[in-house]
Amino acid sequence: MGIKEYDVFVIGTGTAGKNVAYDCAAEGMRVAIADNREFGGTCANRGCDPKKVLVGITETLQLAENLQGKGITNIPEVNWEALQQFKSTFTNAVPAATEKKLKKAGIAMYHQSPTFLDENTLSVEGKTVRAKKIVIATGQKPRELKIPGRSHLLTSDDFMELPKLPEELIFIGAGYVGMEFAHIAARCGASVTVIEFEDRPLAQFEETVVSYLTEASEALGINFIFNAEVTKVEKLRKNYRVHFRKDGKKESVTTRMVFNTAGRVPAIDALDLKKGNVAFEKKGIKVNEYLQSPTNASVYACGDVSASGSLPLTPTSSQEARIVSKNIRNGNRTKMDFPPVPSVVFTFPQLASIGLTEAEAKAQGYTISVKSKSVPDWYNAKQINEDTYAFKTIIDTERNLVLGAHIIAPHASEMINLFVVAMCGKLQCKDIKAMIFAYPTWGNDIKGMV
Repeated sequence: MGIKEYDVFVIGTGTAGKNVAYDCAAEGMRVAIADNREFGGTCANRGCDPKKVLVGITETLQLAENLQGKGITNIPEVNWEALQQFKSTFTNAVPAATEKKLKKAGIAMYHQSPTFLDENTLSVEGKTVRAKKIVIATGQKPRELKIPGRSHLLTSDDFMELPKLPEELIFIGAGYVGMEFAHIAARCGASVTVIEFEDRPLAQFEETVVSYLTEASEALGINFIFNAEVTKVEKLRKNYRVHFRKDGKKESVTTRMVFNTAGRVPAIDALDLKKGNVAFEKKGIKVNEYLQSPTNASVYACGDVSASGSLPLTPTSSQEARIVSKNIRNGNRTKMDFPPVPSVVFTFPQLASIGLTEAEAKAQGYTISVKSKSVPDWYNAKQINEDTYAFKTIIDTERNLVLGAHIIAPHASEMINLFVVAMCGKLQCKDIKAMIFAYPTWGNDIKGMV
């Protein structure tokens, strides 16, 4: 059986990979794509999209609780099974729909993770294929905790498919996933404990704003154990015991389920990158300004798996895919140049951020002014009886430009988009204040934040 030849072979069918494949196929190139999981990638199948469905019902619950006695007489009850069935209406069709679209575009499909044989040759499904260009877009996977009993740990994939929510559960790690899932589980009635190695959640976010989220989470009933290193997970008859070390002392806590939410790492283990002469590091595939491998010019990487320096988010994956597809089709003419990128933690209230923290701005030598305030007395919070509403903005005083914006609010995810416009458009604070927004809206509040 002969070696299959392609112009472009894409590894990964998520946002980044499939977009490169579509672009190149539309140019008449011979394109193939492979995935060792269901086609469509993490975001659509088991990540941000279905997660937001689960988040949606908790927002309804919290609003009802806020307004109980102020027009709401009964708090709704959650049917977890029905919620999971509703979520599945968003995910069940994704793999087949993705494959149908790829087939229509004339893209060959492989259902296995390829391995490199040399710089331009791969082994996949027992076949040998050769490609002029190879695109690695395999995304990330949960970081394994190398502790005794780690086989007892569940992952975010398992949480998304839980047929029944346990009465109590533990999340190891207070990053995006741990915090979002903790809020979902707690609002749906579970007793939740979060164990975190650092002294607070969400270490990469502005500390002042995160403190408000921590307080709101504790008020919800979430129990935090900070500065704790998990050392072992032990299976009991019905429960699990999680052992950890805190302040030099050995402690433990028992629960019905334990989830590893201690971060994600590049999904590159199965690729045999050394045979392909593809350099990699802790954060993923090494790339140059064209998102091309510096050690193998035939290879590009985009999305969460690339060590490009951008945030591992779906919008940045799409942006990186556009850069890679242009450079494959037109030669290396398009350099990586990202605008300010917003980031959101979909708890309730939401935490949203863009740009620099105060510490980062000072470290980079900016002359800054900082506006930081808790504002539950502002109208939009009062009209839904929400106690947690705060912001922190960092302004470059020399240019009167926003360097960073950090918000905790029920609709922070939408509010931060207005700061995206302001920062990308290099609008001065006086320009933002001069704008007329619809009132009363959450967006209008940003004028009071600069």
